[in-house]
Amino acid sequence: MGTRAVLLAMDAEPKARIGLLGFAIGKHNTRGSVVWLRGFKFFPSEDDDPEPGERRSTFQHPIQSFLWGDYSVYPARTYFYIVRAVYGQPGQLLHGPELTLSVQTASESESEQSVIFNRGAIPSQAFADRFGNVGPTDEEKNDPTNAKVQWLSRGLLESALAFIAQARGARFSLKVAAYELHYHPILNALRAVADHGATIHISYDGGDQLRNGTIRPSSTSLQNEEAISKAGLRDHLRIHLYPRTLYGSITHNKFIILTEKEHPVQVWTGSTNFTASGFLGQSNLAHIVRRTDIAIKYNNYWALLAKDLPTREMKRKIMASSPTPDTTWNEGIETIFSPRRSGMVNWYAERLHKAKRSVMFTAAFGVSAELAHVFAEDRDILRFVLMERKDRNLNEQALLESDKDTVIALGTSLNRLALHHRLPGYKLDEWFHQEEHYRTKGHIFYIHTKYMLVDILSDHPYIFSGSANFSNNSVERNDENMLLLSGASATSVMGVYVTEFQRLFNHFYFRTIALRRARSSHVQRETKIATLDPTDRWVHRHFRPGSYHDKRRRLFQAPSRPSEK
Repeated sequence: MGTRAVLLAMDAEPKARIGLLGFAIGKHNTRGSVVWLRGFKFFPSEDDDPEPGERRSTFQHPIQSFLWGDYSVYPARTYFYIVRAVYGQPGQLLHGPELTLSVQTASESESEQSVIFNRGAIPSQAFADRFGNVGPTDEEKNDPTNAKVQWLSRGLLESALAFIAQARGARFSLKVAAYELHYHPILNALRAVADHGATIHISYDGGDQLRNGTIRPSSTSLQNEEAISKAGLRDHLRIHLYPRTLYGSITHNKFIILTEKEHPVQVWTGSTNFTASGFLGQSNLAHIVRRTDIAIKYNNYWALLAKDLPTREMKRKIMASSPTPDTTWNEGIETIFSPRRSGMVNWYAERLHKAKRSVMFTAAFGVSAELAHVFAEDRDILRFVLMERKDRNLNEQALLESDKDTVIALGTSLNRLALHHRLPGYKLDEWFHQEEHYRTKGHIFYIHTKYMLVDILSDHPYIFSGSANFSNNSVERNDENMLLLSGASATSVMGVYVTEFQRLFNHFYFRTIALRRARSSHVQRETKIATLDPTDRWVHRHFRPGSYHDKRRRLFQAPSRPSEK
């Protein structure tokens, strides 16, 4: 289980598969009665003319999958589920054995680590149901209490504002490292705690310093400078600005350190730029670590950024304080900062190579050659890749697609292509296609997270998450930060990462397959995509040895459960 998502994994003994039409899934509401969850697929004999996006109760139209996600939960709550096997035939269903289980979702504020994902799956039927396909206006985007903002943020913006709000009083200070820093709610929150006595230090992209000492502004630095001035931060006595101008490629950090009585105590980090697009558009996350030792490491790194050291000197100091982990590293939390010397991407590749159970990976800017070669290895484990777009390097994309057990979902261009092919539900894309994910230009509109999950559903998972894109340029030339988690440290947040990865992967994988079919046939496949099998034939692929669905079913079984013979 995660914080705002729950995955239910089912299985069936051989006798139970005979005649199995699927699973009815229910959830107890606050009054104790059962509410049957709803799905998009249906038996055509029972509903031959559904409305676009219409959802049907799984009590009459069961789930034909052994993995199901509930994305309507909230953090730190207990939920009670009922799962029933369904037999019979459409219109005359027979409900068989029933399982009940309780699930406690994780907290976003009370543990040593918290991980918060925004919605990041736009457009969606849920947004259409709530807001009629009308995206937030510029004024609405800057209002944290706006219903659309809260729905899109899904706790991500709230977590940043709550983190900042802790620093109320003279004994606190905040240290910010930012690439893009022009989202008004964040700037206003920093100003508010400064007004209450906190000291604020901000390192940010201030343009590119040339050899003659002059500054060449960039589009990012111009936006930052304008927003900082507009928010009244520049002349505030308790706010100190440290423009970063001597970076190698880009100063790509996005983190905040909380200090109390000059002692670093917490870090808010992750992939989220301090922009409207970062919080409300692209898929992004925040990873909060409430540990003094980790906060101290970030604080020491921030001090180097504030000095605006040139790349060569930065690399030397960072390699001394943040060396590449030993190949035997196997437990705890490690911090990795950039720019640094080469070697880190090969370290990630080695971890991929040693995966025993699974890999789940997000790629905003394609996949480096070092990693692509590992994905091309013929391994009998599932590897999921969620990409913004196909890699522009055709050789690396070919490597990525060469192994049948590497499953790829794409994010970018889905809106434009869905509109072009008029796929089912394409009207959901119209407003967002025009809004371009809150950006009129840029590189990333959908998949902006940077994390890798290795053996995530095992007794010893690895999680690598932060601001860097797992590329040589990113780790060797950019200002970046990453958290490496293993063992118990990874297990404590494993549920959040895996449920959120599957939520986004399934959203985009469905659309990737639908677009592939539309391209190949030029025929709408709405009926085939949205209908249920009236027999138990759907079950067979989930137990066909070596098939994707069989491997996925096994993957989501408990690690200690023995494999079937």
